[in-house]
Amino acid sequence: MKKVLTIAGSDSCGGAGIQADIKSLSANGVYAMSVITAITAQNTMGVFEVRDLDAEIIKVQIDAIFTDIIVDAVKIGMVSKISTIDAISEKLELYKPKNIVLDPVMISKSGYSLLKPESKSALIKKLIPLASLITPNVPEAEEILREVNLEFPDIETIEDMETAVKEMYKLGCKNILLKGGHMKGEAVDVFYDGEEITHFTSERINTKNTHGTGCTLSSAIAANLALGFSMKESIKKSKQYITTAIEHSLDIGHGVGPTNHFYELYKKAGMAND
Repeated sequence: MKKVLTIAGSDSCGGAGIQADIKSLSANGVYAMSVITAITAQNTMGVFEVRDLDAEIIKVQIDAIFTDIIVDAVKIGMVSKISTIDAISEKLELYKPKNIVLDPVMISKSGYSLLKPESKSALIKKLIPLASLITPNVPEAEEILREVNLEFPDIETIEDMETAVKEMYKLGCKNILLKGGHMKGEAVDVFYDGEEITHFTSERINTKNTHGTGCTLSSAIAANLALGFSMKESIKKSKQYITTAIEHSLDIGHGVGPTNHFYELYKKAGMAND
């Protein structure tokens, strides 16, 4: 069985972060392992508090995995502090895993800042160049590019997205998937591998329950890369998975509910939430 490590923060309501990653990795057929970077107090209504773990325990967690288990892919999520980013980059440079998917988590859907402003530069300089793929949404892409160029314009069209991925490629990442969920109209993600731009188009599903979609998608891509699929095929398969998970999302809590990571499993068990 292929084994994938997620390095991210926890989500106490289970819809995003480490919990979503483990569900997504499992649903996509790999064994999930975790390194926790932060503990959050959150539910479907928002994020209320964050406690970052110290760099030393993050390093020890990473060492514990890599010195015992073959890691076929790594997914990186919430890394809010410079010391956290330093710890992760140090260990990944040491162990050199083949596949690294970086989801540059910056702001929660409720508006809570999950990446400290002073950490943006460290993320760009130390983690993006290590990544096989980064998966920013439009606001995250704007934040990243404005850290490099304060005058980078708003991303408002598909053409703007194409310009943005080319600019992000210059930061050292091998592949970029710019997610278009925040754009108006058809849901189009723009992928760039340094040579060719590819559009991944999916139906826009009318639901408020999209908590953890970024975590879920990036983890699914990491799983498919670990299974040996190409980058484009991994994205395609993962897009199909997240579309189903959103289509059958769970109306849990009083706010933004989670996607349905195990819809296909629940359906087989006669428990599908329709």
